[in-house]
Amino acid sequence: MKNFIIRLLTGIVYVGTITFSVIYSSYTFLALFMVIIILCLREFYRLANIYKGTEINLYIHGAGGAALFLTAFLYISGITGRYIFSLYILYVIGTFIYELYAQQKNPMARLAYILFGQFYIALPFSVLNLLTFPDSGTNPPVYQWLWVIALLLFIWANDTGAYLIGVRFGKHRLWERISPKKSWEGFFGGLAFTIVAAFILAYFNPQIALYHWITLSIGVVVFSTYGDLLESLIKRSVEVKDSGRSLPGHGGFLDRFDSLLLAVYAMLFYMQLFIQN
Repeated sequence: MKNFIIRLLTGIVYVGTITFSVIYSSYTFLALFMVIIILCLREFYRLANIYKGTEINLYIHGAGGAALFLTAFLYISGITGRYIFSLYILYVIGTFIYELYAQQKNPMARLAYILFGQFYIALPFSVLNLLTFPDSGTNPPVYQWLWVIALLLFIWANDTGAYLIGVRFGKHRLWERISPKKSWEGFFGGLAFTIVAAFILAYFNPQIALYHWITLSIGVVVFSTYGDLLESLIKRSVEVKDSGRSLPGHGGFLDRFDSLLLAVYAMLFYMQLFIQN
């Protein structure tokens, strides 16, 4: 019971902070997710260091991921031109050159983990900018928080339903080799909660058809589940339960955002292919 209360209180603060930051302005959205990327990459590279002893600098490469998000934001929002991506390219080139001087025992493994972290974490977070600045025919593009909030709401509804139903009724393992606690009952419980969230979004946004919201909710559930399982696979490979301890009752930041890392692509592709057109 005590753990549930801690988990609930942390969740309230977590959801409230993110929701406020996304809705308030594009710049609070920018600041929030730059910080989140740094924290998630810090946890990921810490796991890589445990596994391979690669001695990856958690802060420099965390800042590198934040630079990708910043450059994507500045370009997609219309503030700057494509030249701004030179900032991130300089980071990548600098990482390669640094390895010439680092005298590491296995530079290939070190570079592989650094770039994997950027591709696995920094890139999907940066894709969020395409959801907040959809092509509306305006110049400059207008910041719209609806799609990011919808994505997060689906993920939170799925996590809540999967946790509540899974704990109470979970008997049939979903993928025992990777995540022994996940169950099919929890999966369908999360799906049911997410479809309810789709009806709520459709009620407040009737300009978008209900079937679009339901289809999006199902897609997010499927891909967020795969994202969760992928992070579980990474953690099992280094024999840790959580990516960190930053969020009491929830583990680390990567534990909370692993579902987003694949689901954001599903949301973006469906939105651009079937809704914007």
